[in-house]
Amino acid sequence: MSDAQRSLLLRVALIVIGLMCFALYPLTLVWPSGWAWGHGHSHYLMMIVGLYLTLGVFLLVASGNPEAHRSLIWFTIWSSVVHAAIMGVQSVTDPMERGHLIADVPALLAAAIVLAVLMRRPKRT
Repeated sequence: MSDAQRSLLLRVALIVIGLMCFALYPLTLVWPSGWAWGHGHSHYLMMIVGLYLTLGVFLLVASGNPEAHRSLIWFTIWSSVVHAAIMGVQSVTDPMERGHLIADVPALLAAAIVLAVLMRRPKRT
């Protein structure tokens, strides 16, 4: 893949993932067992939605010039891996939260993998 192709795909991925951050709250309403933690009213949900809305805005900004926002993109990658790992363990150990194993856990891992692959710089020989 050429640098131009990789850059274009990275920009598209940042836009798609940024927009997906905006979809978090609607997803919690449509499929709470896969996207919202706990049962009933939770202050946590609004806090996490606020964080992901903010991240979404910054990912959209980063899509304009990914090279200038490398640290934000790498933060997104690693924080998504850590977040997914913690949620994965909690989903396995709490039967009430198993829906996350087929919803937000894989979504976070997929976003991290796509961004990590596109952020890798090919070795120059």
